[in-house]
Amino acid sequence: MNVSDKPNGVGADTVKKIARLSRLHVEDDRLSHLADEMNGILSWIEQLQEVDIDGVEAMTSAVEMAAPMRKDEITDGEVRDKVLANAPKSEAGYFVVPRSVE
Repeated sequence: MNVSDKPNGVGADTVKKIARLSRLHVEDDRLSHLADEMNGILSWIEQLQEVDIDGVEAMTSAVEMAAPMRKDEITDGEVRDKVLANAPKSEAGYFVVPRSVE
């Protein structure tokens, strides 16, 4: 049974909520199509969960590389003001962003 066949699969209402939280405008006639797309993606993820990975070592890259070690020194990065200058709005050294959780 795949995600789209399950009663708790992604529906148009969920897509609408995700779009609103993401501050994306989605036409109502596209909601059903996007729900099908999301259910397809979730179905692929379910297939990945079925893969037997017993005995497979965790890896961070497909290519074996050794990361060079460096001295661990605390710095301020010396770029805070440059980074904040690119922000539409900042306050007291922090980014100000629109509220996303109600």
